[in-house]
Amino acid sequence: MGTPSHVIEHCINVTKIALRVGSQLIFRGHDVDMRLVEAGALLHDIGRSRTHDVDHAIVGAEIAREMGLPEELVGIIEVHIGAGIPADEAVELGLPERHFFAETLEEKIVAYADKLIMGRREVPFETTVDSFALKLGEDHPSIDRLWTLHNEMSDLLGG
Repeated sequence: MGTPSHVIEHCINVTKIALRVGSQLIFRGHDVDMRLVEAGALLHDIGRSRTHDVDHAIVGAEIAREMGLPEELVGIIEVHIGAGIPADEAVELGLPERHFFAETLEEKIVAYADKLIMGRREVPFETTVDSFALKLGEDHPSIDRLWTLHNEMSDLLGG
């Protein structure tokens, strides 16, 4: 699709973390579709082949649909941005008027793993939060949503 090599490397690293998280969740008794997690993590940034804006998730979902990929996979691509975006913020960002929140466990795993890779390297979750705070402001609602995602995943993983 013409995705830049550094984005492909990022996706590979996100996939490694997503598979590690998924495996831990299975070990803890959760039902996780690991094939879906792997495919979703590998393809989550496919939209960056056309844009690097926040709408890369929407563009990526369109590409995935054009390729005839399953809606479960399209969903992962479409909602991985941030830690979810409510409909009112989506409109402000020029996205379709609907919410973009990870709902399935597989969507949450990929969204979370994406927050643990900055560029090509694994980072502590706090580094991602700090990065969002610098860009958007410490009081931006996305900061609370990031922590909510982190806390939910930490609880599922047993701390």
